Amino acid sequence: MKEDLEDPRLFEAAGTALVVVAPAPAAAPAGWGELLGGRNGVYALALAGGVTLHAVNIYIATTVMPTVVAEIGGLDFYAWTTTLFVVASILGAALTARLLQSAGPRGAYVAATLIFAGGTLVCAFAPSMPVMLVGRSVQGLGGGFLYALAYGLTRLVLPARLWGRAIGLVSAMFGIAALIGPAIGGLFAEYGAWRAAFWSLVPVALLFAAIALAMLPRRSPDRDERSAIALPQLVLLTAAVLAVSAGSLATSLAWNLAGLAAALVLIGLIALVEARASARLLPAGSFSLATPLGAVYLTIAFLMLGMQPEVFVPYLLQVLHGQSPLFAGALAALMSIGWTAGSLSSARWQEAHGGRLLVAGPLMVLVGLVLFALFMPVHGAGDLRLLAALCVGLVLVGFGIGVAWPSLVTRVYRFAPPTEQDLATGGMTTVQLFAIAFGTAGAGMVANFAGIVDPGGIAGASRAALWLAGVFAVAPVLTVLMAARLGRLSVT
Repeated sequence: MKEDLEDPRLFEAAGTALVVVAPAPAAAPAGWGELLGGRNGVYALALAGGVTLHAVNIYIATTVMPTVVAEIGGLDFYAWTTTLFVVASILGAALTARLLQSAGPRGAYVAATLIFAGGTLVCAFAPSMPVMLVGRSVQGLGGGFLYALAYGLTRLVLPARLWGRAIGLVSAMFGIAALIGPAIGGLFAEYGAWRAAFWSLVPVALLFAAIALAMLPRRSPDRDERSAIALPQLVLLTAAVLAVSAGSLATSLAWNLAGLAAALVLIGLIALVEARASARLLPAGSFSLATPLGAVYLTIAFLMLGMQPEVFVPYLLQVLHGQSPLFAGALAALMSIGWTAGSLSSARWQEAHGGRLLVAGPLMVLVGLVLFALFMPVHGAGDLRLLAALCVGLVLVGFGIGVAWPSLVTRVYRFAPPTEQDLATGGMTTVQLFAIAFGTAGAGMVANFAGIVDPGGIAGASRAALWLAGVFAVAPVLTVLMAARLGRLSVT
């Protein structure tokens, strides 16, 4: 409606994103009070709340799924409750630009929350595992929309000077979810009420839909965006995710490598199709390292890869360091908590020191993985000194990612072509989620190769811990190199 387009704040955010290559310096440093007060505070609540809903659901589902299987069966499809959720989340992120263009900010956010709520209801009522898989897929689609919209709408509804703090707040929600998600899921699972765990998310989703309906603008000022759906690329992307996920489920190293190789081939095909297609999955230049945007996306991918040994942290802490499942899970959450602390603490430095943070962050990740390599493989049997060193390492990995993340997101806004801003922000989430899926599968391959299953036990776990740290330490090194290249491209 006309009144939506007359909001000066909306035009300030949209106009800055559309015409500025490098952000103009703010008259004064933006503070948390400016972000969290007044209408900005309502916007921040809606965007951060949607991400929290998505993240909490991930941890709740992981916690209650053993109880779900015990009641409705389907152990053979246990891993696919996560695989299909991730695939659907990536599709949601990839389709966010289309949703935003067709429904506008308000309609897109409401649709995303309702899709998520619908999938959650299917999970809550599921009488069998096939129905649960349908529900998890719909949940993933809605969650992917919510996650990508948080970044896309930040650019549209908030002034540019608040982007760094807003992104820090949004990314911090995963750390908060890591604290409350397992607790909520564990409480319901303890009493066998796993259906209520899913039910509990529905009223929260409806609340955020109501806030969006009341407060978000109806229409987006980005009227020149491309609107066609990149169907061939989406098919190839889905196939790549399924290939790498299926390969990671096999116990044979040959199948692990085949899945990764198939995924890499499919990514190459996506790049070829993108170069010739009129409807693209990512903005122009995203597959070229000669462009700042291509360098940003690859930096995001490498940064995400450095965190993926996290998937084996609970198991390694139990086998090698004598921790209970509950305490091991709590320690594993330190990476997410570190990400939260890094995102929030670095927001004030984004404008003046964003480029330095892109180097300092991955160096912290590297130091954290070195501590992981030194102390995780040791059979400590509860030695508090070893656990303390490990805790520092886990926090450093998450903190380093959190420090660099807001700078990367704001650079996506800056370097995307003016007519492809929505596509760029959705593509950022697509790249992030794909890197996580790819890295998780790679972690499984490395752990299997190192002997976590055969010979297994303490010896296998120790070797797996060392190999995981060594292989994935390459990721932050590559991130630093890409950040340096990004700095050179940004000034040319």
